[in-house]
Order: sequence, then C-alpha cells, then structure tokens
Amino acid sequence: MNNTRIGFIGLGNVGASLAGNLLHQGVDLTVLDLNPELVAKFVADGAKSAASPKEMAERVDVIITCLPSPAATASVMESPDGILAGLSAGKIWLEMSTTDEAEVKRLAPLVEAKGATAMDCPVSGGCHRAATGNIAIFAGGERAAFERVLPILSMLGCQILHTGPLGSASVLKVMTNYLCTVHLVALSEALTTMKVAGMDMNTTYEAIRISSGNSFVHETESQVILNGSRDISFTMDLVIKDVGLFDTIARNLKVPLELSPLVLNVFKDGQHRYGPRELSPNIIRRLEDATGVKVLGVGFPAQMTDNNPKEPGYEVVPKNRAQPAA
Repeated sequence: MNNTRIGFIGLGNVGASLAGNLLHQGVDLTVLDLNPELVAKFVADGAKSAASPKEMAERVDVIITCLPSPAATASVMESPDGILAGLSAGKIWLEMSTTDEAEVKRLAPLVEAKGATAMDCPVSGGCHRAATGNIAIFAGGERAAFERVLPILSMLGCQILHTGPLGSASVLKVMTNYLCTVHLVALSEALTTMKVAGMDMNTTYEAIRISSGNSFVHETESQVILNGSRDISFTMDLVIKDVGLFDTIARNLKVPLELSPLVLNVFKDGQHRYGPRELSPNIIRRLEDATGVKVLGVGFPAQMTDNNPKEPGYEVVPKNRAQPAA
C-alpha cells in the first residue's frame, strides 16, 4: 500500500503523533483539523490539506478519524460536507478514536452503503509511543479488511491485535482505559500515603517499579506526577468519557461493578474542583489538598518520551488461537 493516499482528521495529542508518523514515512497524507495552525504545521512538513471531510474522502483511499468524542465523529461523518458525502466504493474508514461500540456500529452500515469498508482501530500506549510508532492498535472488523489495512496499521503502530468483528476493538479499548484509570487512582493513594509516612519518593517509585505492584501506568504517569508537571497529554474530561463508556457497557450487561462507579465519581469530583481540561494525573491533587503535602520526587521527566526506534509492526495472535492463513 505504498501508493495509498491517506486522509487524517483530528490532530490532537494522539492524532498529531499518529499522523506525523505517517508523514515521516513518506505517506501521501492529507490532514484536517478545526485548528488551522495544526494543519499549517503539517502542510509545512509536506502534507496536503482539505477544505472539508467530504473533499478529503473524495481525494484519498483511506480516511482516518481520531477525535475526542462519539459526537465529534458523528458530526464529521454525517454533516452535509462530511465523510459520508465523499465516500465511494473501495475506500476505507478507520475510526481510531476511543468511541462507543454502538456508535461505530451505527455508522458502519452508512459507510458500507457507499461501497466502502469500516473498521474501528483505537490505539493504546500513550502519546509518546504514538509519536514513535511503537503504540499498540486494536482492530475490529472483517478479517479480509484487517489484512488489507495491516500494512497501514503496521506503520502507525507496533503490536496489532485483530479483536474480532466491528465494535470489538472499541469495547476492549475502553476496558483498557478503565484499568489505566483504576491504576492511576490507586497510585495516587499509594504515593500520597507514602509521602505522609515520610518515605523518600524516589525510593518509593523504585519500590513499586521492581515489585508486584508495578504497572505501565506507574512507569509512565507516576513519573510525571513526581516531576510535578502531571502532563501525560490526557485530561479529566476524557477520563470521564472513557470510564463512562466502560461503565455503560457493564450496566447494560447488568454486571454489578463496584470499582468502576467509585473511580468515575473520583474523577467527576476532580473535574468539579479543577476543571474538565485539568491533566488527568493531577487527580492526586485531591489528596495533596486534603493532607497538605506535595507529592514530588527528584529527577523525573516533565513528559514521557519513547527513546526506542520504531519497531516493525506485527500482528499479535492470542494464545491458543490459530494463526491466520497466509
């Protein structure tokens, strides 16, 4: 798919990293965002721009959306000058937003009515890994469609998991974001308690890192917490959206969860106190305010960076599942 023309809509923190990765690999890339300054930066680096989603869909072979909410995606897809108005047979829509399974399933038949293909392909691993192309990607859709887009997904990410039918990737993605949020709240409690107990915070960080209490969230978000920047390029309103999607899945299935509602309420309180665009790791501030301490270490980075070179993308096959035929 070296000559494939790709369109990318949504140049936020994750989207800009993903689109930049494509551009740096020489892809014929067209971009669109509500912020003209973000578009101008990409154009200066060699990308093309489109006046509308419709125009983009007419000009490219694969169109990717990476947007902050299901409502934003619906608008981009269904407005009079939206993607659906410009789609035609043989084209592909990849929804890389963290979205609602029901919404992507609602939009997919509208895409298919144009003779095009729809897949949900959310990413996981943070902006720092999105920037280097070492992020993980979940992909939901028909197997034939997955194999068709695997070369593109392999440019965007490293570990690529075909999750099953359309919508399955979105379900698994909100589950992983829920787990990240649980870890973040637990780490906030653990780090604050250790600070009040008089523990050295650098030593505390290492104690968690080398123990059974370690996690990906600790090795990333704890570092920016201890730096004081609390900047992981993710905000409280997005946490509430993602955990809310997971909580809705559970409630609809009548799974009697206990942690999920508690975690959701913790972040709703954080949003009420500090604003919806407050950085999500600063949820620890609720405990800092309550205890009168600042949970800081020494020498931790203000932002996470991935210093590893881009690894070749490959499909992850679940254990005990047959390897797809070549």
